[in-house]
Formats: sequence, structure tokens, C-alpha cells
Amino acid sequence: MEFKSTSRPSPITGTWYIGDPTGLSEQIDAYIKDAKVTKEDVPEEIIGLVAPHAGHRYSGKTAGYAYKTIKGKKIDLIVILSPFHQYMPGDLITTAHKAFRTPLGEIPVDTNALNKCEQVLNEKGIRIHQVSDDPEHSIEIQLPFVQRALGTEFKLLPLMIRSLDDTILKQVSDALFEVIRDRSFIVIASTDLSHFFPLDIAEQRDAEMLRRIKAMDPEGVLSAEKNGDASACGAAAVAVMLWIAKKAGGKKAYVLNYSTSADSAGDKTSVVGYGSAAVVL
Repeated sequence: MEFKSTSRPSPITGTWYIGDPTGLSEQIDAYIKDAKVTKEDVPEEIIGLVAPHAGHRYSGKTAGYAYKTIKGKKIDLIVILSPFHQYMPGDLITTAHKAFRTPLGEIPVDTNALNKCEQVLNEKGIRIHQVSDDPEHSIEIQLPFVQRALGTEFKLLPLMIRSLDDTILKQVSDALFEVIRDRSFIVIASTDLSHFFPLDIAEQRDAEMLRRIKAMDPEGVLSAEKNGDASACGAAAVAVMLWIAKKAGGKKAYVLNYSTSADSAGDKTSVVGYGSAAVVL
């Protein structure tokens, strides 16, 4: 893959989240501090996370629960898996830039890891497409949380997934694990839950999706999305994260927090669901 020397320009700074570095840091720190989760609640080492990707004013509270579990950790590589909300041909998409930038600084992309992953997948006939200057928010929205939670330098492996094909996604998880297995890593699945149902229906559907995540059931997560039993725009990202976590020795998943847009916007007639979860060794 060829990578541009420039940082990816942010399409959402100042709208989806605060554009001022001080204000952003204070807000993220407050979300993490206020999260009611302790080492007694999640005692083991974290290997995977689920975190929502709406604007911080809507889903930041719930995201804070996920990132509190890795507060102060020293992690070499952050893998963020997400959907790609716009149309683009191809099952897998990654950035063409060598770094992502937020108001809190620049995050280098691990281009070597991405190239190795591409090589492994090419052998299976699966291609990773690159995109530059993209409008996608689901990876970037996580980055200020990672920056404030870790507080140390790390590299990013971003991968946006459009396929819901179990066979392809298992191959993706195999390839990613082969590349990162000897690294200090955490895999983050960026996803929201149900979209635009009345609150009572949303809560039922989201409970079912979170049940499947807690059961560490990637096939169940995908079938719920495909069959309409429950929904998550990042169902593929969650499934791949769960498969990688299992390969890494993941033993248990915790649902950390659940909320909806009704909590911040007040409208209960058409809501978006947000959930956070952690998978541990």
C-alpha cells in the first residue's frame, strides 16, 4: 500500500466533538472519571473493547466506561475496527494517510502492520482498499478517548469493514491476529446499536445485541444484524474483535454501560442505542 505523508484531515472536529484541546481534554477526562467501573468490576487484563461512535455529547458517557478500563495502560498498538457509513466498493477499507490528527495531537498509522495484513489477505484473495480525505467518523471519534486514556504514544491500525460475510470476516480476524499477536495491543470495535426505533423497542433490541456480545458470540452478532433480531452498524467490527480476542485467549466479556440518545436529546420516539463492553483475558 502507498501512504500519503500528510495527516488525515478531520471532517468532524468542532462539530462531533470539541475542537479546543483544553476543553476536549477536560470533557474526555470527565467522561472517564465519572464512569462507574472499577478493577473489581473488571478484574482481568483487557484485550478488546466495544465503544459507541456518535457525537461525544450523545455517546461520550457510555464510551467513558470502555476507556476507563484501559486508563493508564501502556499499549503499543491500537486496532480500531469500524463500519464505513458511505458507499465505497470493497469489503475492507483503510486510510491512505500516514497519521490521524485530533486537537490532542497526531497519531501515527502503523503502516508496516497494515502492509503485512494486506499481504496475508491478498493470499486469500481479499483486498484492502485505501481512502484519503474520507468523511467517516467512526474511527476518529474514538481517538481523543484513546489519547486521554493512555497518555502515551501508540500506533494505530484502522480498518473499516463493509462485509457481513462470516467466511471473509473470519479470514480478516485470522490475518489481523497473525500480524499483531506478538504486540501489546487492544482491539476496539466502534459501533452504535439500534437506530431510530421508539425507546422501548430500541431497549429490547439493544439488550439482545449486548447479550450476544457478552456471550462472546461473533456468529450470533452477525446473524442478529442480518436477520433483523437486533442491530449494530459495526456488527462486523464487533464480530472480528471477538474472534481476535478469542484467539488471544479472551475468556469473558462484560457489558459496561448502556444508554440512548433519549438521555441527552430527550426524544423517546426515535432513538439511537449506545453500548460499551470489554473482553478480558
